[in-house]
Formats: sequence, structure tokens, C-alpha cells
Amino acid sequence: MTLDDLLQGTGEWLRGEGPEVDVVVSTRIRLARNLADFPFPNRASALQRGEIESLLRERILQLADSWQFCYFALHRLPELDRQFLVERQLISREHAHANGQRGVAIGKGEASSIMVNEEDHLRLQVIRSGFQLDDAWHEINRLDDALSERVCYAFSEEFGFLTACPTNVGTGMRASVLLHLPALTLAKQLEKFFRALQKMNLVVRGLYGEGTRASGDFYQISNQVTLGRSEDEILRAIRETVPAIVDYERHAREVLVREMRSALQDRIHRSLGTLRSARMMTSEETLDLLSNVRLGVALQLLDDLTVPRINELLLQTQPAHLQKLVGEEMDTDQQNIVRARYLREQLRHVQLN
Repeated sequence: MTLDDLLQGTGEWLRGEGPEVDVVVSTRIRLARNLADFPFPNRASALQRGEIESLLRERILQLADSWQFCYFALHRLPELDRQFLVERQLISREHAHANGQRGVAIGKGEASSIMVNEEDHLRLQVIRSGFQLDDAWHEINRLDDALSERVCYAFSEEFGFLTACPTNVGTGMRASVLLHLPALTLAKQLEKFFRALQKMNLVVRGLYGEGTRASGDFYQISNQVTLGRSEDEILRAIRETVPAIVDYERHAREVLVREMRSALQDRIHRSLGTLRSARMMTSEETLDLLSNVRLGVALQLLDDLTVPRINELLLQTQPAHLQKLVGEEMDTDQQNIVRARYLREQLRHVQLN
């Protein structure tokens, strides 16, 4: 597998299938792990980081028969390829821009991945389309067990798994769900929900995680605390909270259709019309407009489009994807021109109701 092979699809997180997929884009679980015999990456020397990366690459590839991992050494990849992996949710922004030897292993269909030498020696990830929390947990638990047979984790009987950041100590687990909440945004009800989530030790982030804004009405909800809470407690909080948010979003959508149908159709059709005619388009504007169109598809107010197709356009119009599709690096203005042209070509056959 090469990075160019990944361009042929959207990966697991945007597959557009699974439970509650009209609202829940994807479910992800990450585990932070460190090796017992080495200092954390931020304390390790360049030589030690190299030893860690070589050791873990060898151990991870031993799992290739079960998970079909393909390994990429990030320190050898150009910046465009690293940003491409960020956009596909396979590595973090911090991992992309760090220094020293580091890598990422990507499993079949991008449903699993392992970052090496990020903030911790290992960041295991399993992602599922739609709301599939239990399935994601079962798979990452299986992956964690398999890897722990080949390396010795840093673990304390008192504190649990030891991590570079104190907020991850304990289970080392981050369970997150990516939600599309355009109706609650339009109804101006999000702040109320976010305040309630904070009281439950859940945190809200943007599309690409910590430090990113919620472009296109996409929000990540994840646990905030790992120390003193078991995996079951963390999963239970997500499992009990997300269905309520899904119900509220769907109810808000029903209200919009019932009480503001013409205004809602106008908003959706204007968004699609802009995407089909604009000559320059930023990536953020594209996300916002495609968010409206995705809502229209979910509400069956648009024909000839599907949620998976919208998800595909959401990804392909991101800066690194766009440049790799075209086959050349471009400045921002060039990207905006090419992005608009690409959208016009992809949406020209879509008919407005």
C-alpha cells in the first residue's frame, strides 16, 4: 500500500455506513502506551527515539497477518504527505509537525492505525463509521493485547498506564464520537448541550481534534478524564450521552422541516448552487456549504446525492488531498480556484428539486 492508494477511497471514518450515520459520522478509540525501558518521547534523545521507532516498527509489522499494517516513516515523508495523513485522521497535527524519528502503521481500510513517537511511544487507534462504540472497543482491546505480548508497557499498579501527559494516566483511553449537528446549530441550542457535557467530564473539539474549531457543524465529543475511571465507565458515559444528542439533533431537524421548510430548502439549495457555480472556494467555506448539503441529503430534500458521496467531497477538497489529486503543490489562491473547479465538475449532474 502507498499513500496514493489511499486516494481511491475515504477510509473507514467517512464510509457513511453504520448506526445513526445521519448524525454520527464516526466512532474512534485511542489508547496511549509507553515502553517501560525508555524515557517518554519528550525526554528521549534523538538516538533513543531512533531505537524506539525501529523497535516498534519491527513489533508492529509482526501483527501484519492479522491487521495488514503498512508502515510509513513520517520523518522521511514530505510535509504534503504528512498533512494528507492528518486530513484522513490517521495521525495528529502534532505528530505531523514533530521532529525526529517517528512513524505510523495503517491497517486495512484505515480502520486501525498506530502512531509511533507522538506524545507517547504508542498511540493505538481504531475507528468505525457511524456509532459503533462497542465494536471499536473490542477491536482496540484485541490490538492492545496483541501488542502487549511483544513489548513491555510502562505500568503502575497504583496509577495504571503511565503517559507523557498526566491527563492520560490511568486507562490511557480517549473515546470520541464525531457528530454532525447542523440543526442544533441553527436552533442555537449547542451551548446548552456543551455546558451539560462539561459537567459529565466530556469535552467538545473540532473536526481535527484539540485546538481546532468546529468547521461545518462537525463536533468531536470525548472523555476528558482517564485517571480513576475504568474503561467501562468511560465507555458508559459516551454510550449514554450520544444517543440523547442524536435524538435532539433529529428532533431539531424535524422542527426545521415542519416550521421552516421553505427557508431550510432555500439554504440547502443556495449552498448547492454556490458549490456548483463558484470560481474560487476556500476549504472552510466548502465544509460549511457541504454541511448544509449533507443535511439536505439526510432529510431527503435533495436527490442524486448520498451521505457517503458528500463525505467523499468533504475529504477530497481538503488542501493536501486536493493537491495530491491534482498531482502538484499549489499556493492557497491556486487551491481555491482548483477546489471550485473540482466541485463544479463533481456536482454538475446533480438536479435541484
